Amino acid sequence: MVRDSKQLTPGGREILFHHIRKIAVAVGIGIADCEVVDARGIVVATRLSMKMAVQQLSPAPEFLLIDYLHLPEINLPQKGITFGDSLCFSIACASIIAKVTRDRLMVELDEVHQGYGMARHKGYGTRQHLDCLLRLGPSPAHRRSFKPVREMIET
Repeated sequence: MVRDSKQLTPGGREILFHHIRKIAVAVGIGIADCEVVDARGIVVATRLSMKMAVQQLSPAPEFLLIDYLHLPEINLPQKGITFGDSLCFSIACASIIAKVTRDRLMVELDEVHQGYGMARHKGYGTRQHLDCLLRLGPSPAHRRSFKPVREMIET
């Protein structure tokens, strides 16, 4: 059953990811790298990613339903819905697509930056992630604005 991606198991997200990709009218994916997040902030990077995703949609949408945010730089009618990934089917589908895409990216980064366990913790600030940062220092894939990384760099 489609619902907020955080409420699904990784395997459940993968199954739904393939199903959504197969039946959706259009799917767009936008990614802002760590340099963009560091330079412009997480909210701006999120909006840029969403804008990229919307621009990929064909046919182009007539209206946007968005989880919480509003995208003023996109000239389309839109509604930001608080807890949208729990309340709106299309937002939940977008959440699943985004989460699976991000998790797959973390698996790829784990191959490039070995020893950090990115395939396991998926970049979240788990104890294991923080232990790896302390042991190895930040990799080029780590956001310098992430508090533990920033504190390492400043000391």
